[in-house]
Amino acid sequence: MVSIAVNKGRDNVAMLGIGAYRPQRIVSNAEVCETLDSTPEWIFERTGIHNRRWISGDETIRSIAAAAGERALKNTPIDRSVIGAVILCTSSWLKLTPHGAPSVASDLGLNGVAAFDLTSGCGGFGYGLGVAADLIRAGSAEYVLVIGAETMTVGLDKSDRGTAMIFGDGAGAVVVGPAEENGISPTVWGSDGENAEAIAQNIDFLAFQHRAQQLQGTDPEVEPVGQMSLRMEGPKVFRWAAVTLPRALSAALEHSGVAKEDIEIFVPHQANARINELMKKNLGLAEGIPMANDIENTGNTSAASIPLAIEEMLVTGKAKGGQLALLLGFGAGLSYAGQVVTLPPAPKEPSF
Repeated sequence: MVSIAVNKGRDNVAMLGIGAYRPQRIVSNAEVCETLDSTPEWIFERTGIHNRRWISGDETIRSIAAAAGERALKNTPIDRSVIGAVILCTSSWLKLTPHGAPSVASDLGLNGVAAFDLTSGCGGFGYGLGVAADLIRAGSAEYVLVIGAETMTVGLDKSDRGTAMIFGDGAGAVVVGPAEENGISPTVWGSDGENAEAIAQNIDFLAFQHRAQQLQGTDPEVEPVGQMSLRMEGPKVFRWAAVTLPRALSAALEHSGVAKEDIEIFVPHQANARINELMKKNLGLAEGIPMANDIENTGNTSAASIPLAIEEMLVTGKAKGGQLALLLGFGAGLSYAGQVVTLPPAPKEPSF
């Protein structure tokens, strides 16, 4: 087994179990094109997406986060009473107060543990995994449940060509805890606040509230409030990714103490299949190394995409527990986070 570097004297940590939840509703490119001026073929060519999952019925971000967390706990050979913290990685919880993690923890029978939300866009799971590993190494918790959950479609403008075809909903979770061999390398992370507005809400909460109040007075000069939704400057984000992410991947390998020849699985954030193929090529990973492609039928699920992609690979046999994987999340902020990890065992209770 290849040893992953960690600061001397710290406890070894690893992902011990994984769980996921995929919404029941499957939305094809053809259905997206009912409200978007595009074609199914064009969408797949540009993004690598055929289908995505959207919440429906009684599914909510709270219910899917709890479902993924429950499966992760059931797929891990520990009693849930030893969980000391819950980290909910999300950018789509509907309230700032109360934040979501305490409610999700309560739903999982973990009421009373430390529970907090972590918002870092599509890089959220990588940030959460890094924080969880460091909490355990510092002695602040023995086991941590990390959940990445998003309902991106709740605020989706289905007529916006920059976002409507890309995003989906879902949740993935892992239990992080002590291990005989270290299975999570130091996190390599960073951000570019100068270009942060390349991925942003179209209007902030205060301005949205102000315009709504003006409309109540029927001021004829006030434009309709419209929908608060996500906007993305695709070309700017692509240029940032092309320059920043290869460096981040190289730094993740360097900090892990693992040579790129030892990497067995590549799990990048599921933002765009074409970008991922380019990253794999530019990094010089072996052509035959399996790379996550959950985006094809799940879409971009932001902070949920990496655990969902790992779960898909383990369930389908494209990857096996114990293999070395290179992870990289990136997106809003503009931020990124990457690690070299040992994959957890395949789930006994999969999401599909």
